Amino acid sequence: MTQGDLAAAVGVSRSAVAQWETDRAGQVRGNLSRVAAVLRVSLAYLVDGDAEREQDGAAEDAVERALLRLYRTCSEDDRAFLMRAAVRLARGRDRAKKAE
Repeated sequence: MTQGDLAAAVGVSRSAVAQWETDRAGQVRGNLSRVAAVLRVSLAYLVDGDAEREQDGAAEDAVERALLRLYRTCSEDDRAFLMRAAVRLARGRDRAKKAE
């Protein structure tokens, strides 16, 4: 996968990916979950590179496995849409928790 491929899948510029790779800057933290999803690895694996911790990203139940199977059948555009929707939902949940 090229920097351009990853950038397009995550929704950032190619130069942002290049900056992440060289540890120069960018919005890495805000995009890590999207990068992990595009690469189909857990966030723990992406951050630590620990293969044993990769199991932490495994589906926990039948519903998660079903969602993963459905996600894998989607087009790249649909996957990008689903990722944006999931990020919005997670941010909304985080805001609701902070408001409590």
